Amino acid sequence: MSFQYKNVYWLWLSAAIIVLDQITKQLVVKNFAEFERMVLTPFLNLCRVHNTGAAFSMMSELPPMAFVLLGTVVSVGILVWMRANPSSQRLVAVALALILGGALGNVIDRATRGHVVDFIDFYVGTWHFPAFNVADIAISFGAAFLILDMLLDLRRGKMAATSQK
Repeated sequence: MSFQYKNVYWLWLSAAIIVLDQITKQLVVKNFAEFERMVLTPFLNLCRVHNTGAAFSMMSELPPMAFVLLGTVVSVGILVWMRANPSSQRLVAVALALILGGALGNVIDRATRGHVVDFIDFYVGTWHFPAFNVADIAISFGAAFLILDMLLDLRRGKMAATSQK
């Protein structure tokens, strides 16, 4: 069996996410002190916070290299999944490319800074969603696209079952 470049063309999206993520984080690091905040709208601030844990700062007691290792393993798993994914399943390929770009964007932070730089602060009144960054947005959209694809598969399966009756 010869090697096929299945879904490799979606890696441009991963690369774009990594570049955008790192550029925005570098701009924040250069222009904001930690915890400094700039109000943009009545519900959105730019700020600079350092996340030493996983999502929502969970497991922040773990060393940064544990997250680098985990992110690297997850990224390799995503690449294997992308390789196995049929080229016709574009939504899955896009989802995986977004998750890969986001994961590697945060891995770069942990490997170079020892923490992830978060800077988007969304809030309503006094309730603040945990600060996040471009990589987190890509991961969230990628996960949402995977869920959407699963729901579409369920719908297609139901439609195929009813048409066979």
